[in-house]
Amino acid sequence: MIETYAYARAGLLGNPSDGYYGKTIAFLLRNFRVRVLLYPSARLEIKPSKADMPVFENLDDLYSTTRWRGYYGGIRIIQALIVRFIDYCHECGRDLDDRNFTLEYESTIPLRLGMGGSSAIITAALRALCQYFSVDIPRPIQAKLALETETKELGVPAGPQDRVIQVYEGLVYMDFARDLMERQGYGYYENLDPALLPNMYVAYRTSLSEGTEIFHSNVRERWRAGEPQVVEAMQTWAGYAEQGREALLRRDPATLGRLIDANFNLRAKVYRISDGNVRMIQAARQVGAT
Repeated sequence: MIETYAYARAGLLGNPSDGYYGKTIAFLLRNFRVRVLLYPSARLEIKPSKADMPVFENLDDLYSTTRWRGYYGGIRIIQALIVRFIDYCHECGRDLDDRNFTLEYESTIPLRLGMGGSSAIITAALRALCQYFSVDIPRPIQAKLALETETKELGVPAGPQDRVIQVYEGLVYMDFARDLMERQGYGYYENLDPALLPNMYVAYRTSLSEGTEIFHSNVRERWRAGEPQVVEAMQTWAGYAEQGREALLRRDPATLGRLIDANFNLRAKVYRISDGNVRMIQAARQVGAT
């Protein structure tokens, strides 16, 4: 039996410029994780987790659960990954052995809160598939396949940051410069020492969950249209990540904190931030945190 894991992530700086040829810094959050089990079986089966089961106590339970989790569990994500994995192996001229399997998964990552729950399912499942079929995929390509599972197979708007940090783990600085992305399909990824981070916290409220497609809404269209506010914001966020990398390397938490504050302030100008999330930020700042 193969057992693999992938963990939640937190974006430190530069987000959401990763989907717009920007730069970001993110770190892995091991408090929450996805666990995948994969083992041989007569037929190929993807077993549903609790999030996939259409069984509820009553109407109120169905309503509240759906508002929290959304309409999709992990089955379609894993199925899309397997399709993308097969395509990748065919593109590389790699014939997969005729070996069926059963794949099970479970997740403790809070749903639809920007912690990379869906990409963690993909990353953990991809690790299991690679072990089972003895396929060695370089780390930048693993992250690329994880992204394409959602963007190409499922049509979900997403950037590469979550997949990169979940594949590389630790603390990672990422440069998604257009020339790199168009030439090789991935950016420049640098593992930094997590010990460079000052004490960090992650605040969230499950009642504020929403899908990534809601947050990103029409920003991509505005960016493609060359709207100055959006184009300049993406460049500014990328600059924050670059400055943040330097602040980390020289162990300058004061500058890092100012950059984190500036990163959110700019997000609030470009995106519609929910009142609940704004109140969380305000509460943190009132006690001297970023």
